[in-house]
Amino acid sequence: MNSENTISIRKSKLDELEFLHALVTKDPLWTEFNGPYFPYQEPTLEQFAQNVFLRLYNGEDMQLICVNDNPIGSVSFYWECEQTRWLEMGVIIYDSQYWGRGIASQALPLWIEHLFQVLAIERVGLTTWSGNPGMMRCAQKVGLKQEARLRKVRYYKGHYYDSVKYGILRQEWRELKGQQSLVKPQCVFPR
Repeated sequence: MNSENTISIRKSKLDELEFLHALVTKDPLWTEFNGPYFPYQEPTLEQFAQNVFLRLYNGEDMQLICVNDNPIGSVSFYWECEQTRWLEMGVIIYDSQYWGRGIASQALPLWIEHLFQVLAIERVGLTTWSGNPGMMRCAQKVGLKQEARLRKVRYYKGHYYDSVKYGILRQEWRELKGQQSLVKPQCVFPR
């Protein structure tokens, strides 16, 4: 990837439904690294439109990762426990030809900054597994600290893997970015 490419995150556009469905389904290699020990069934266009696409279009808990405004992946978050404001995030590059180019490590900071700006949270977490060393490197590269390693709790294709948890606190993120905590969150949780 050349240095002139711009990495951004954004909501999907209404006319991107079919393109995004094809992006998610054309190269299933990403499913081998994104929690493959959980059941996954490729969505039909209708299923995709009613679930993932709505989330991408809304942009609250999921957005697209783009290279020069062309979607190639997504960032998302989910509540481990919304009442206590325990949030976990994720990142997926669907098109494997873009793997290993540092795109996720450029998109994740944009997402982390966004989450700290719009949500009243003090920590952002990311959980992966030892079968995805690229994601582990990415988490460390963007400044997340390994907070836990649950040994041999993921069984996949005849082997045990560790669950690895990373996180960063709002204050640590501000220090890492050399910023003061001046931005007030726009949303307050729990609802």
